[in-house]
Amino acid sequence: QDATMGNRVKGRVKKKSIKAASHSGMGSKRKLSRMGKKQKKDHSGIDATFIGRSACLRKLQISLKDFRRLCILKGIYPREPRGRTPGNKKGQVYYHIKDVRAIAHEPVLYKFREFRAFMKKVRRAAGRNEKDEAARMDNYAPTYTLHHLVRERYPRFIDAISDIDDALTLVYLFAALPSEKRIKSRITNKAKSLAAAWGAYCATTSSITKSFVSVKGVYFEANVQGSTVRWIIPHAFTQNMPDDVDYRVMLTFFEFYETLLGFVLYKLYNDIGVRYPLAISNVERNSASSVLAANIRVLSRETRTAKGMVSNAVAEAVAAANEVETAGGADGDGSFEDKKKLSKKSKVLIKSVDVALNRIANEDSDEDSNSDDEDDVDLSAPLKAALESISNAEQQLVGAGTSDEAGPSALLDDDATKRRRLFAGLTFFISREVPRGYLELVCLAFGGKVGWEDRDSPISANDPSITHHIVDRPKLPSSFDALPKSREFVQPQWLLDCANFHFLLPCSRYAVGATLPPHLSPWVDDEEEGYKPAYAEEVERLKNGEVIDTEATVAAGLVDDSGDETSADDEDKKENDKSDGEAIVESSDDHSDSEEEDDGVKAEKMKKRKRAEEEETKELAKMMMSKKAARLYGRMQHGLDQKAKKVEDLQQRRKDLEYSKQKKGGKTIVKQKVERLKKERRDVEKDYADTGGSMKKSSKRRK
Repeated sequence: QDATMGNRVKGRVKKKSIKAASHSGMGSKRKLSRMGKKQKKDHSGIDATFIGRSACLRKLQISLKDFRRLCILKGIYPREPRGRTPGNKKGQVYYHIKDVRAIAHEPVLYKFREFRAFMKKVRRAAGRNEKDEAARMDNYAPTYTLHHLVRERYPRFIDAISDIDDALTLVYLFAALPSEKRIKSRITNKAKSLAAAWGAYCATTSSITKSFVSVKGVYFEANVQGSTVRWIIPHAFTQNMPDDVDYRVMLTFFEFYETLLGFVLYKLYNDIGVRYPLAISNVERNSASSVLAANIRVLSRETRTAKGMVSNAVAEAVAAANEVETAGGADGDGSFEDKKKLSKKSKVLIKSVDVALNRIANEDSDEDSNSDDEDDVDLSAPLKAALESISNAEQQLVGAGTSDEAGPSALLDDDATKRRRLFAGLTFFISREVPRGYLELVCLAFGGKVGWEDRDSPISANDPSITHHIVDRPKLPSSFDALPKSREFVQPQWLLDCANFHFLLPCSRYAVGATLPPHLSPWVDDEEEGYKPAYAEEVERLKNGEVIDTEATVAAGLVDDSGDETSADDEDKKENDKSDGEAIVESSDDHSDSEEEDDGVKAEKMKKRKRAEEEETKELAKMMMSKKAARLYGRMQHGLDQKAKKVEDLQQRRKDLEYSKQKKGGKTIVKQKVERLKKERRDVEKDYADTGGSMKKSSKRRK
């Protein structure tokens, strides 16, 4: 046969194909055509990776409401495909196929399906007017838990602590909302209990580091086991419930956050040796003026009891062991009688120690059986010494925290101990017009004692130990004259500023009726911003030990702007200062030499020349840059210029504010401007009235 016709000849090697190998430059259809197989639509690529919400509902066979709940509980959010959109459908919501597959195998999804089938049965019974049957079936409704979802989303405890900010903010929000519409009383009560448990833990362990009052609410920051947690507490006002908010979504988030906070609080309370949830009796709950106060009281009592039991058990066991040893050494018959006197806990502890020592001795004997005999080592002595040191340390630390509000110092690290020393030895009494919730947290977290105007207050208003009385009124009422004179009356901002600056500020700037200094945010880095407020500089000088005349500042704030008298001494002082300045200028002119002028001119010329050389060097360096580097450098310079401009604006506003506070003729610059504008308006009205018209609005309404 002819081999050139393409037919195969037996024994001859098949020729190499003249077709080029597949490469990345080929299209997908060309590659598939080489294989002889046609790819189906939406089975690969971006069209198969991302699917729309309607496709997800068809794939999972659930309603949109259940799909939203599952996505919130599982932590699945829509994704935006990179590049082109699947099917060129812009503005559509897409989910990743792996997320949809994860939902498909979720046990909660099966519970949703069971609940849907259950509701069909209930509706059928209700439609047949079988009310007893429907009520009976209501007790058998399918239930589910979210514990596995918390463990799945947060495999480590540190992950849960890092993601607890939103959970706390939502819980505090629900605690402030009224029980109406979809929000039931059970939800608000649960939110209040969770918020109170978290606040009690932060106050007991001195975890709160920063606080700031804003229009939205009170911002708090706490350091919990090395992680920074930040949340917002709403103001204690009547909350408005808008109709355009989807409360079902909020309730689904709360459902998950409730379980998450339960896990977190259980672990945190367990670390300090307290069982969670706290065993608060109905009497304690009803007698307390707030849920937070009840939680703080019970938690402080539980921490003292738990630590005291541990220290007492260890101390008793060690003391009993010492007595047994001494009695056994002196008289062998007395050891059995002494052992009878031991408590049950001490016997268990000593027995466990003996078992551990015997086990260690047996292992050592097995390992050293082939070695030479050595002197016996007494392993009980170092273990006993360790137990003694632990018990002594616990006794000292537990003894340090004897107050109900402060809690035991054994729960604190070094930073928390420093924070607790700020208000140590101070007693605060909060007046009834002041919101007590967040101020109580700040006081307790920084080591102070708190009292308030209510029946459950641990401190009465007439207590002479009160050092600071928190008042938010323009002036003190006459009823306060009967109180002891040993206390300072301050406004609530004093507490927050002292906590943020970690320094006890002078109370005179925060006196009742005084103009308060600016409430600075603790999260603004002044060095990074390039601008430091005047009050921050003043506090820095106070920390460094400088003496600042705060009384003059307070007097300037308390003086009314309507004062219109100026003393003759001030005018004489101004004239004397002016004459002194003129004399200084004349003397400086007389003593100036021509050589000094020449030196000054030369120095200025050198500076200008140096500045010009630097600018020229920068321009040459720019010319040598690549286009990409030059563009990046330009963006960097633009950012620096914007920052410098912002700092300049702040400094200018500060100068204008200081200038406006200066009084001329007993009136501030702002008041003079207002009077000038009023006078101009009166002149215009007078001129217009001469023409027969009037600029005043008519009191009669037009019909």
